[in-house]
Amino acid sequence: MKSKSRFIRFFSLIVCLLSGITCLWAGTSGKLAGRVTDAQTGEALPFANIIVEETTLGDASDLDGFYVILNVPPGTYAVTAKMMGYQEVKITNIKVAVDFTTTMDFAPNPTVIEAEGITVVAERELIQMDLTSTRAVVDAERIDALPVEGFQDLVNLQAGVVEGHIRGGRSSEVVYMLDGISITDPFSHEAAVDVENSVIQELQVISGTFNAEYGQAMSGVVNIVTREGGNKLSGRITTYTGDYVSNHTETYMNIDHINPFSTYNIETTLGGPFPIFGKKLSFYATARRYYNEGYLFGKRIFNASDSCDFSKDNPDEWYIGATGDSSMVPMAPTLKNSLYGKFTYRLSPGDRFSYNLMWKSRDFRAYDHTFKYNPDGDYNRYDRGYSNIFNWNHVINSKTFFELKFANSFHDYRQYIYKDSLDKRYVDPERLQDASNYAFRTGGTQMRYFCRNTTSYIGKFDITSQVTNTHQIKLGVELRKHKLFLHEFEIVPKKDEVGREIHPFEPYIPPINYTNHNKYTNYPFEVAAYIQDKIEVKNMIANIGVRFDYFDPYWKIPTDPRDPNPKDALHPDTLNPYDPGNPIRVTGEPWFEDVEPRIQISPRIGIAYPITDRGVLHGSYGHFFQIPPFEYIYTDPEFEVYAAGLTSRMGNADLEPQKTVIYEIGLQQQLSDNISLDVTGFFKNIRNLLGIRIYETYIGSKYAQYINRDYGNVRGITVALEGRYSQYLYASLDYTYQIAKGNASDPNAVFWDVLANREPEKFLVPLDWDQMHTLNGAVTIGYSQFWGVSLIGRYGTGLPYTPSHEGIRIARENSERKPPQYNVDLRAYYNLKLIGSNFSLFLKVYNLFDIMNEVNVYTDTGRAGYTLISSPGVVRGINTLEEYLIRPDFYCAPRHVILGFSVDL
Repeated sequence: MKSKSRFIRFFSLIVCLLSGITCLWAGTSGKLAGRVTDAQTGEALPFANIIVEETTLGDASDLDGFYVILNVPPGTYAVTAKMMGYQEVKITNIKVAVDFTTTMDFAPNPTVIEAEGITVVAERELIQMDLTSTRAVVDAERIDALPVEGFQDLVNLQAGVVEGHIRGGRSSEVVYMLDGISITDPFSHEAAVDVENSVIQELQVISGTFNAEYGQAMSGVVNIVTREGGNKLSGRITTYTGDYVSNHTETYMNIDHINPFSTYNIETTLGGPFPIFGKKLSFYATARRYYNEGYLFGKRIFNASDSCDFSKDNPDEWYIGATGDSSMVPMAPTLKNSLYGKFTYRLSPGDRFSYNLMWKSRDFRAYDHTFKYNPDGDYNRYDRGYSNIFNWNHVINSKTFFELKFANSFHDYRQYIYKDSLDKRYVDPERLQDASNYAFRTGGTQMRYFCRNTTSYIGKFDITSQVTNTHQIKLGVELRKHKLFLHEFEIVPKKDEVGREIHPFEPYIPPINYTNHNKYTNYPFEVAAYIQDKIEVKNMIANIGVRFDYFDPYWKIPTDPRDPNPKDALHPDTLNPYDPGNPIRVTGEPWFEDVEPRIQISPRIGIAYPITDRGVLHGSYGHFFQIPPFEYIYTDPEFEVYAAGLTSRMGNADLEPQKTVIYEIGLQQQLSDNISLDVTGFFKNIRNLLGIRIYETYIGSKYAQYINRDYGNVRGITVALEGRYSQYLYASLDYTYQIAKGNASDPNAVFWDVLANREPEKFLVPLDWDQMHTLNGAVTIGYSQFWGVSLIGRYGTGLPYTPSHEGIRIARENSERKPPQYNVDLRAYYNLKLIGSNFSLFLKVYNLFDIMNEVNVYTDTGRAGYTLISSPGVVRGINTLEEYLIRPDFYCAPRHVILGFSVDL
């Protein structure tokens, strides 16, 4: 009966949405607008033809001389105004950005004879008059000049961003958009695919109050528009190699061994028209292979199968069964492959079809200090993903167009030692405990096996119309269906029928009804809708919209939290040999209820008020909702609870959306012909954040369940100075003052506090990423056609940490600060022409001055280089205490030098 009523409600919802034609949509195009007037009299010129060259875009001026050209992809254009009896005027170097209006007026001179047209080179506007909230825009030209490796590096360079945390929010509060489609994996809220810099036409980081068209984000939006093939066939091959070069040999093992191929990259791009189709069909494609050995090394003194005995008090009586070859092994390497292809077919001036495919694979490892002498015993990790996006862009008339999109994305993550979970190379988990008390592991393998994937299907329709010269309306609908698969278990020793381990060791997978084995497939469903009006009048620009979100997890929750298991499922007399003290569960009468769908309405408004032709005030306000990452909804799908101790964490399909209310006010002011200033203040009130509640069952067992309990607030101000692009110099500087506080940085904070017998935090404390002062600067000098040097400098005050001594907290959470961090990166290039081709030689140096920034610290001293731990007793292993306490992973990456070249095809 419930499923039938749910269907009726959903069907009614769809009817309402379609009748109103409302939607979620991320911008992929901008707008050109302006007025055509007589250069001598200033009178309006109607019926002038305004044409965007090398495109099919254009418009005719109305009776008052105004024109509007919608649906302009981001980029740099030449625009021509033509009219009988007037001189033709062409303006070049006009830059168009997504969601913004570029204003360009024309004033041709009258002529009685055919006269040669005039060409004007436009200067990039330093002030964006229709900016109603903070938005950083980085175009392809700027990306090519900067010393950055991926789009996440570009995001972290923007004001208010600290290592993926935008304006003090959790990193999961960001949504990633690619050509108007979300590529965010709803399971973890990370990007499902990697977007290479070479495919980005424009990247926007929206850190203020974003418009109603953007959803499922509370802190920021990263919106990427990809490149398309041009009218000429062109390509590029780029390759480089490098290594980490540092004198800090006492911290970084093997750093003095220089291998020029420890980092290598090869990337090819090719784009242009297909010859047999003329200019109707174009393509743009890239392929990249990248390897980085990393700077964190281990030494293979032990193989995973080795065993040792350090139980005796006399070290001379220890047994050390080391069979390793003592070779150096990279413990955090990365091998990445990616492919991208985009095909665009222009059926007619009003119909454009495009399809893009993006695929990635990444094999990597994460450094675990305890495996330094047994590096083969730690996890291997595999990350795969792809996205397909089909788009039909149809121009109804010069003032209205719509887009119909279908997309599919897939993200797969796996973590294990060996692909075969019953591989005979797995060893008894007791081997991991042979060494102890500040000793590196002398054998053993990690025993968890984890794999999960998310498949998303998306359909979207949106329509944009310049209803009048003042009002531009956007509206449409989006539906998203997900398939979530997860399978995780712990490999355990096989036992006989009476619970004794079989010798020699045999790996065994516990049955699905055991607490250390979880598996599920779920199908959550989302609908999103919005309507938005961009109002542009002479003295004000406003973005006003309202957004609707619907989410159905299609899952259940226990009716009684104190009895989350099926009725009569616990039989204390039936022991589980693979989870000692925890009963086997048997099937009983279900005691669950289906979760009702969640519906949210969120209004948003932003206003820009020009005060002069060189200055504009802006203010904005909005409500922003986000469904928590799905991993917290479906955790522990069998609702299993250990009979002894607090070890279980249970998902909650009845979670409310997390909520943020944002206020922002700012000023853009052009200080001179070449310098602009942007000052913005903001405040965020965050509620319903994900946290933990501890429950005790009727039989005395305890478990943790995710609920909406955490809260926080963020306030701050950003100040940015930017210079105009020139052929010889570009510079920018931004400063952020920010205070980010909350009762917890991690949704699991209460769980860890209870395990440590600590009282959970009830007051606002600095969040883990609370960086009070942040300064970013970038400068590029040179002659762009021949040579150039770019520098990026960053400074940030220390992040907080919680003081403790010998494992006991001695002050409030996050009451002390780590040392500040600062860094300089460099890119230099020299262009030359050889055998008819354009070559570019380049040098990139990350951490130019080889600064040892302390990203983690010992909590008893607040430093990475020393601790008060002095006499913990006998170190039961082959290393000394001093060796163990040297933590290369507590520092940032040392100097990384890369040398390469590119050749244009």
